[in-house]
Amino acid sequence: MTKIEKVLYTGKTHTTGGRDGFARSDDAELDVKLSPPGTAQPGTNPEQLFAAGWSACFIGAMGLAAGKRKLRLPADTAVDAEVDLGTTDGAYFLQARLNVSLPGLDAELARALVEEAHETCPYSKATRGNIHVELNVA
Repeated sequence: MTKIEKVLYTGKTHTTGGRDGFARSDDAELDVKLSPPGTAQPGTNPEQLFAAGWSACFIGAMGLAAGKRKLRLPADTAVDAEVDLGTTDGAYFLQARLNVSLPGLDAELARALVEEAHETCPYSKATRGNIHVELNVA
């Protein structure tokens, strides 16, 4: 396990009520009603929040990979993250797909950026070996 030498940022939230509750960041920029996935109840769920955070971080990691090659990511770069909540043998698990769009880039270069980002993105590191992850490049 890697211990951080220098903390760059700490995200802080206060959550009550679990999947039927509320979450708010200490700066009040995030103030969200939570609801169980797949219900018609208003609010978002933890899987959506995880997908949003991971996809944003992943785009940043691809930007760093592109910068090493003296390139810029296309303006319309996008990651559609899909995080599944499911069960196996009665236990809950997550799995994910990162569907990456790098319009205008050569397919081989796009795949290389995605692979490098998956090695460096903190979310990818946190999930490596813990959940099944598919990387798809369009």
